Amino acid sequence: MAAKKKASTAKRRSNAPEYSDFTVPGLDLADGRKVGDLLQVRLHALNDLQLTLKHIHWNVVGRDFIGVHEMLDPHIEVVRGYADDVAERMAALGVSPNGLPGALVEARAWDDYALDRGKTAEHLAALDLVYDGVIADHRAAMESIGELDPVTEDLLIGQISELEKFQWFVRAHLSDAEGELAHDGARTEKGAASKAKKD
Repeated sequence: MAAKKKASTAKRRSNAPEYSDFTVPGLDLADGRKVGDLLQVRLHALNDLQLTLKHIHWNVVGRDFIGVHEMLDPHIEVVRGYADDVAERMAALGVSPNGLPGALVEARAWDDYALDRGKTAEHLAALDLVYDGVIADHRAAMESIGELDPVTEDLLIGQISELEKFQWFVRAHLSDAEGELAHDGARTEKGAASKAKKD
């Protein structure tokens, strides 16, 4: 006999950040909250990226499987650490970080990763577009934060540098000797995968 589901009496959690009455020394409270709010979006992006990378790790097949499968492990570990760094910076700023999946899905401005099981070139071409988005948004947040809080700006600069290196690793698999990417011009993950598959 199946167990009956209990009716939930808990209210749905708010996606809005909770604020403390403090921030880091030398930063005014309003600026600390603004920086924390910007970091919340980066936290969602990093949590989504680490799950996407793990999804690709599990679903990549075909030629160069083991190289790609194992290449993604350090990406996953580093990105997971970046999410932790961002969440801890938010807490130091007096903004409660929200790492719950429901909050991520509700707040994000992007769709789920578009591929399931696929060949290495397909996944890498799609992942290149994922990195494009994450890196561009990290850079935009860095620019917004720079005048308010150089310490948080520095945190993002370090993360961007490593994310760009990871993207280079991905692109090295997709590039020919002239530097042309197999999926050049693709605008969607499925479109990038399709172009790379033909190469």
